[in-house]
Amino acid sequence: VQLQASGGGLVQPGGSLRLSCAASRSLFSINTLAWYRQSPGNGRELVARITSGGSTHYAVSVKGRFTISRDNAKNTVNLQMGSLKPEDTAVYYCYVQSGTSTSWGQGTQVTVSS
Repeated sequence: VQLQASGGGLVQPGGSLRLSCAASRSLFSINTLAWYRQSPGNGRELVARITSGGSTHYAVSVKGRFTISRDNAKNTVNLQMGSLKPEDTAVYYCYVQSGTSTSWGQGTQVTVSS
């Protein structure tokens, strides 16, 4: 499955952004959808994950500020980000896993700065 991420940009600390990832096919049967991020000099880290049953998991650093959701009808997985901090600055990637098959989106830059 091919993924296209969008919604990144420049936002001031305390602001909000919504990232969206559109898939090239139905996400209905895909078990795991997730968002990762990578900042300069650091490895890629899991931000949030949602399963086909709707169970979610968040990194400690974003819990309570970010919300992941999936829209099976529109074949999208979204990440609503609030109370953004400069340390949230990174390239954000969407990810899907179905069985042994995985796919990554191309990444979208989020910069939190005044």
